[in-house]
Amino acid sequence: MSLMTPAAQARSGSAAQGRPGSAGQHRATPDEARRHDLAAFLRSRRERIAPEQVGLPLTGRRRTPGLRREEVAQLAAVGVTWYTWLEQGRDIQVSAQVLDAVARALLLDPSERAHLFTLAGADDPAPVTDCPSVTPSVRLVLEQLAPYPAAAVNSRYDILAHNVPYTAIVGDLGELPPEERNLMWLAFTPSRFRDVLIDYRTERLGMVARFRAAMADHSAEPAWKALLARLRKASPDFEEEWQRHEVMRPGNGIKRFQVPGVGLLRCEYTNFWLGPRLGTRLISYTPLDEETRVLMDRLPAQP
Repeated sequence: MSLMTPAAQARSGSAAQGRPGSAGQHRATPDEARRHDLAAFLRSRRERIAPEQVGLPLTGRRRTPGLRREEVAQLAAVGVTWYTWLEQGRDIQVSAQVLDAVARALLLDPSERAHLFTLAGADDPAPVTDCPSVTPSVRLVLEQLAPYPAAAVNSRYDILAHNVPYTAIVGDLGELPPEERNLMWLAFTPSRFRDVLIDYRTERLGMVARFRAAMADHSAEPAWKALLARLRKASPDFEEEWQRHEVMRPGNGIKRFQVPGVGLLRCEYTNFWLGPRLGTRLISYTPLDEETRVLMDRLPAQP
């Protein structure tokens, strides 16, 4: 898409105001809203960085905190005018290479980098796929818990890793896009997990309450807001429960699964926290009775 000068854009905007049907308040399109969010995000990241953090000298008094736009452009090796337009939410083409340079200049962490590429509508050439909480030792523990189903789950209910028996409960997660490998999503949309979880309607009440309690610490994070928006749009049941504003801390309990080809599993689930805070945890499902213990030997052992 070609770039327009500010003067040309002003003329274009004036002309548009005179067209029939242009009266009244302009409603932002999804692309305009996305560019507005991108502009605000870039400004917020720029303003938090002190010049000395990136090796720039202090030159005179600054009217605003953080870096100047021209300093970000210099660090990213892009044009000052181009970066200014990007931060103003102009409709300009942005390459993945340039976004990568901007991300480095603004010292973005992996979550912020992913958010930048999402807002810009571009594919990240170097996406972060591994979760630092799921170490090789955690994966080994998951494997050693077989034939008992087990998984590593974060406070957003994303399934970060799991052993083979766990697929009897949630199905083949490899067939799902990454954003759907989430227990909240699986509980409120058609899925293997919802099909086999016998008391899924009552179980979901506690899940929503725990999700709301956890979100209090993450309400400004893009990944949490995106999941919440998707759930509210996809499931009237979720929306109804969300409006109740119930909260609950994580805990252990009992779940029942009716697994095709295996039978009724009565399980006690236990949370093992992988850090000092209530974030990522390992969840194991152990048999509540002897019948379930025998049936768990029938769960898949190979991928």
